[in-house]
Amino acid sequence: MITTTVKQLNKKEEEIADTLISLGISRPVAMALGYLQGVNEATAIELERRAGLRQPEVSIAMRELKERDWINERDEKKTGKGRPYKIYSLKIGFNEIVAQLEEQQKKVVDKSQEKIERLKILKGY
Repeated sequence: MITTTVKQLNKKEEEIADTLISLGISRPVAMALGYLQGVNEATAIELERRAGLRQPEVSIAMRELKERDWINERDEKKTGKGRPYKIYSLKIGFNEIVAQLEEQQKKVVDKSQEKIERLKILKGY
């Protein structure tokens, strides 16, 4: 019997993913970012194995990350026949992603504060 070792996210990468999830990022995107922030590039198969995602989750996560313009995607031809496989890398630094998330959260807080102030005015607080 052949045994293989599949390395999962380490504790730091897991904590990054958990924190992203707490900020409202979907689990697949958070797990993918948790892994991608620590490597130069990764194939879809590596993301499945290392981030603990299924193939459809990787596809959905990569689509969302492309929409945010956070990743690069390129195809690499396999030797022999078959479809080329996708290789992903962060387009911007992880610190820039954190800065964008911080700005997004500040906007959410500001909108909530505006609504609270409006409630105070309406009630004659």
